[in-house]
Amino acid sequence: MNSIIEVKNLSKKFEFYRKQQGFLESLKNLFFREKLYSDALKDINFRIEEGEIVGFLGPNGAGKTTTLKILSGILHPTSGEAKVLGFTPSKREKEYQKQIALVTGQKNNLLKDLPAMESFVMYRDIYEVPENDFNDNLNELASLVDIKDFLDIPVRKLSLGQRMKCELIAALIHRPKVLLLDEPTIGLDVVAQKNIRNFI
Repeated sequence: MNSIIEVKNLSKKFEFYRKQQGFLESLKNLFFREKLYSDALKDINFRIEEGEIVGFLGPNGAGKTTTLKILSGILHPTSGEAKVLGFTPSKREKEYQKQIALVTGQKNNLLKDLPAMESFVMYRDIYEVPENDFNDNLNELASLVDIKDFLDIPVRKLSLGQRMKCELIAALIHRPKVLLLDEPTIGLDVVAQKNIRNFI
């Protein structure tokens, strides 16, 4: 089997400044600020083979979202190496971006005041998906998640479960080779969570 994702000694530090309370301390901060560092990731290593479904488990602040953001090219690592499909995500090459998708439960990729169908058409054009392929993909995905009757309703009027199903369709409309999910079931009821997991 081929390694789709390979991570070696990956680390990510965030820098921030200590801010003391009070007027005098604020004045001091104008001339001197103490810089601090926080390790979001520290020397992590893993490999994911083609066809595998892998989940990250860990407490808040463990680095799960940071790792996914590095793999999707949103963040640059401080040190180490990440390879996805042979690409270095932080380079943000167009050819790489056409082969992955990221869905997060805390960020909307759909235009909330428009029907989901409008967003799907927008993603079709962004990813240069041929019309016939788009129609075939959309019909298959909408049937799988049972959302055909809701495609023409503004996204803001959909339930959270319906919206997450549409988010997944939008992410998969271009048939990516790698799908990254960051808490896609957050806030969903038990039945909606089960439906999303079954779909995946």
